[in-house]
Amino acid sequence: MANTQVDVKKNAPAPQPHDPWRSFRNELDRVFEQFGQTLSPWWGGENMKLPSVDITEDDKTFTLTAELPGLSAEDVDVSLDGRTLVIKGEKQQETKTEEKNYHLTERSYGAFERSFYLPDGVNADAIDATVAKGVLTVTLPKLPSAADKAKKITVKTA
Repeated sequence: MANTQVDVKKNAPAPQPHDPWRSFRNELDRVFEQFGQTLSPWWGGENMKLPSVDITEDDKTFTLTAELPGLSAEDVDVSLDGRTLVIKGEKQQETKTEEKNYHLTERSYGAFERSFYLPDGVNADAIDATVAKGVLTVTLPKLPSAADKAKKITVKTA
């Protein structure tokens, strides 16, 4: 077995002619991919990511909470358009590093917008919104008559 001869393929692919644009395109693709990964938490390269939202309900209110890391109240806009609650936010971040013979400035931007159609019985005049520790809380009080509309109906056997 030690003296077994192994055939070596002699038909290696012909060398491709040098394409100066290929390495440029590859590098440009790499830069854009890396750029998309470093943007704000809502930007994922090609798609904008929306913040996570939870909606809860009790007898008196609907409560919407949205995770908005790094945003303050000034960065968030909550509005009511008819019966649609619109939440918008934008993050602009800039970091600078300056050392001897080295200066670096990085900027990232990201924006989002979410809309929610309000159910019947929301008191639009009493909606309240706060931001604390990167969490937006929107409280949507119910009208007193909304609680009266819900009624338990007993189901009987025939």
